[in-house]
Amino acid sequence: MVKWGPVIVGFILGIILANLFAMAGLWGGANLGLFIAGLIVGYWVHEGILGGLWNATVAGAFGAIVLAILFIIAGTIFGGLAGLAAGLVTGITLVIAALIVNIISMGIGGAIGGLISGSD
Repeated sequence: MVKWGPVIVGFILGIILANLFAMAGLWGGANLGLFIAGLIVGYWVHEGILGGLWNATVAGAFGAIVLAILFIIAGTIFGGLAGLAAGLVTGITLVIAALIVNIISMGIGGAIGGLISGSD
């Protein structure tokens, strides 16, 4: 079951930490930031490995969906119908790619966090 409090906080932490580590110039810094955000979400939900994996992945997917919506809106504003089409294609592609990356980065971190916290 999704716990929306940790998911929203994980979404915000994912954005902040990924950008912070990426700006620090670390190799794979954005993925490290997503991993740490997933770890925090997984620890916070106290639902074990699968609960941590699921909630952290939902947090990352939420970020991808928000970014896809922004692409669609921006494409429509700047390009009309052609921009809407381009925004839809870009947004759908981004959501699929981000889900894969978030399952790997945030999901594994969430599973480890869930393992650490155990289940109630």
